[in-house]
Amino acid sequence: MPVIDKSRSELGDFLRSRREKLRPRDVGLADGRRRRTAGLRREEVAELAGIGVDWYVRLEQGRSVNPSLSTIDALARALKLSKVEHLHLKALTRSGERRAFQQETMPDSLQRMIDAMKQPAYVTGRRWDLLGWNKSANDLFAFDQLPGEDRNILISMLTRPSARRLFGATWADEAKRVVAQFRATHDLWADDPAFRDLLQKLRKGCPEFSLWWQTHDIRGTVAGIKRLHHSKKGILSFEHSSFQSNDDPSLKIVIYTPA
Repeated sequence: MPVIDKSRSELGDFLRSRREKLRPRDVGLADGRRRRTAGLRREEVAELAGIGVDWYVRLEQGRSVNPSLSTIDALARALKLSKVEHLHLKALTRSGERRAFQQETMPDSLQRMIDAMKQPAYVTGRRWDLLGWNKSANDLFAFDQLPGEDRNILISMLTRPSARRLFGATWADEAKRVVAQFRATHDLWADDPAFRDLLQKLRKGCPEFSLWWQTHDIRGTVAGIKRLHHSKKGILSFEHSSFQSNDDPSLKIVIYTPA
């Protein structure tokens, strides 16, 4: 049965968060008299984007408005959105009614593929649930110690003391990065019970999560270097990359290559 789409509300929250991050001088406006609220005013954003103030207010309020592609582009320019944020804005305005989330199934062929790898590798779904991993990944992250219902990258990264120890001084930066990456997916499934349940666990298990979540930061997936502090193997450096499965694009394969 379809679930009620909440992306309109997330669209309004996203626009508001970007507006409040900007200052008049960022967009060539005079600061003027002291402002009671942070960031730009709604009428300033509307003027910069060339749209009506009432129409923009309806967007921030999450009311039923369907902006054209040219309007979305104009808002992105007015709010100085990054490429990733611009794509997220488009996705939110296109989002319609979705069916209830169901966890993906890990194909046996994909499990055999990562089992054959020497380097750590694991597979996640749309909600970042851990669907499969190989021995090398388990040696690093101890995924098998997570209860079945908590086998999720965000739960593993944000709520486990072992993850804080493993990432050391970089833990906060890494945690904020995964939260911002997950936000892009969450906003399209915001009213789904499975996603609400995950947020509840993260708020309960990670004191920092609620503050990070309120910033509504959006990031794309990028490769990079991770420096880990393993309890038995010492300091390890890995280059990590991720790939979508052609058979099921909702599956993401993450591979850690020794750097």
